[in-house]
Amino acid sequence: MKNIVAGHVAVTAAEFTELALGIDLELFTGPAVESAMERAARLDVAREVLAELRESDPEVAAYAESLLRTLPLKRLTDGRRPRRTARRPLTGSTAGSAVAA
Repeated sequence: MKNIVAGHVAVTAAEFTELALGIDLELFTGPAVESAMERAARLDVAREVLAELRESDPEVAAYAESLLRTLPLKRLTDGRRPRRTARRPLTGSTAGSAVAA
């Protein structure tokens, strides 16, 4: 069964929650990597959105407020960790030689 919200198909649980509640999860959880300035700006906007949510929908506001205390969402495409490969030194006659044009 597909989860469809407002004509959009939600692939993951996070997408379904975002579509169903109408809030941007990354606004409240933050990206995996951000600078201190980006974090401060994001949190300022999140607090403003949270203030509006408290007036219009207290339940969603409580959920959004709990997201502020969570770790950033990880963006993995297939749920697997990236494979580590060992670096091998170049050997043989091609190491350190230039190709003439």
